[in-house]
Amino acid sequence: MQIKKGIEKIPGGMMVVPLFLGTLTNTLWPGVDKFYPGFTGNFLVGTSVILFMFFFSVGTTIDLKSTGYIAKKGLSLLIVKVLLAGLLGVIINHFLPRHGVTTGLFAGFSVLAVIASFNETNGGLYMALMTTLNRDEDAAGFPFISIESGPFMTMVTMGVAGIAQFPWQALVSTLIPFAIGITLGSLDHSFRKMFKPVVPAMVPFFAFTLGYSLNFGMIFKSGFMGIFMGVIVVLVSGSVLALVDRFFTGSDGVAGWAASSTAGAAVAVPYAIAETNPSFASTAASATAIVATSVLVTSILTPIVTMYMEKRARRRGLPIVPKKYEGKFAESIMAKKEEEEIKAKDEAKLAAKGD
Repeated sequence: MQIKKGIEKIPGGMMVVPLFLGTLTNTLWPGVDKFYPGFTGNFLVGTSVILFMFFFSVGTTIDLKSTGYIAKKGLSLLIVKVLLAGLLGVIINHFLPRHGVTTGLFAGFSVLAVIASFNETNGGLYMALMTTLNRDEDAAGFPFISIESGPFMTMVTMGVAGIAQFPWQALVSTLIPFAIGITLGSLDHSFRKMFKPVVPAMVPFFAFTLGYSLNFGMIFKSGFMGIFMGVIVVLVSGSVLALVDRFFTGSDGVAGWAASSTAGAAVAVPYAIAETNPSFASTAASATAIVATSVLVTSILTPIVTMYMEKRARRRGLPIVPKKYEGKFAESIMAKKEEEEIKAKDEAKLAAKGD
């Protein structure tokens, strides 16, 4: 049976299919992790452990010589997405009251829902997409993107001053597996060869646990507005970030589309904001439902759009990295070319059998 090939025919299939199955599992049987404790239950809620191993493995593949380009890539995606969320918030704030829209098709639409949905990128999804595409140079920008996680950036974007300290512990915690992986991979290249194949193999496990943290009931609770928010996050932030990635970093824009998602951590942001600023208390519940749906919608839509844009970029011959950095990323570029050649040969064989 060609199950793997069948899954890979779906754009971002190795991420999307397990994600869908995890969400379906939690929707139909939300307490299964408690019903089956031990290995199975711990796996279902063990996203953090899987991500530690995932990020460590990615770290071993990173070449420290490419730090300048990686910082440019990661910081540009971070800054532009935060500025975009802030700009949208300022515009919407001029037209809507603090409590947002309370009735009709756009019920729940508020400044809090918009900024929380746009402000945080699903770093794990970004990493999974970039490593699936053998784009280690883009995946390495994750530590910068991770700065968005949690309510801090949303508070800064909304101009709530002096109510939260920078969560440096969380940021350092995110960097630890990377740092260990980078150190070992740099000191001994055999670690790089050992753990590089682990990266794509971990994607389905991470995707399933992420899916299990969601459920399809979120879509019905937030209604049209939640789905609309998720689609807009992908289209608007993806378009803007892709332009930045192309014309500022000199890449092909694919990383920008991979960053066009809402992080799972964003679901907790509306209530965190409401606790520190009671004027947002009336919109916290509706904003949470909308953000949760945006997480689910973007988790499915972002991989599909990213894979499409990747194929489109390869057809157009756009560079993965600028020419002046190609020497530093030669290994990853060659791996990408080899993968494309293998896929082309497999497709030719299948076509020949069909004839």
